[in-house]
Amino acid sequence: MIIRTKNLNKVYRTDEVQTTALNDLSIEINQGEFVSIMGPSGCGKSTLMNILGMIDSPSSGEYFFMENEVGGLSERKRSDVRKNNLGFVFQSFNLIDELTVFENVELPMMYTKVPSAERKKRTEALLEEMNMMHRRNHFPQQLSGGQQQRVAVARAIVNNPKLILADEPTGNLDSANGDDVMKILADLNSKGTTIVMVTHSQYCAEFGNRIIRLLDGQVVTENVVRQFL
Repeated sequence: MIIRTKNLNKVYRTDEVQTTALNDLSIEINQGEFVSIMGPSGCGKSTLMNILGMIDSPSSGEYFFMENEVGGLSERKRSDVRKNNLGFVFQSFNLIDELTVFENVELPMMYTKVPSAERKKRTEALLEEMNMMHRRNHFPQQLSGGQQQRVAVARAIVNNPKLILADEPTGNLDSANGDDVMKILADLNSKGTTIVMVTHSQYCAEFGNRIIRLLDGQVVTENVVRQFL
């Protein structure tokens, strides 16, 4: 089991309004699964992803990552767990404009203190795999959306994370580039990487082996697309 949440709640409060984003949400995800999360806007998908990614903390309830309770950790400790175990892929790519393609992919390894020679080796290998080596010295603004997302995926996996969190990874791409990105994610999953993906696309969701649908901060249905072995 890589992820387990128990009665997870997230409440946002202002002086006048209280909004419940997650409502006693409990899910379990096995190591090596590819789980798609769907639901209408405002159902709690992004809030859940932020908590699973240890970017935010729940108001109450428990979050176990690899059997360790992490929901109540300090930001510093969450950051340590995050940088050593998680990779993120966003709809808006989130590349750093001032860094080249090579530097964007290399950056996560600097945070985990990977030696320079190893950083170079891993970055070059991934850029070759993503068919982006010829763009290694280009900046994000010089790339197409599909190329930027390939770089973003390379950056997400360069530290060999146990879990990839993908938030609408095809949302800003045309169908052909979106299909390419989904095939890359499916291939990573086939090699053992756990993937949790938020999507509005039924087509993309069916690349996973299970689809969880949220509504009003709760799980309303879970459907098995293909049996997880």
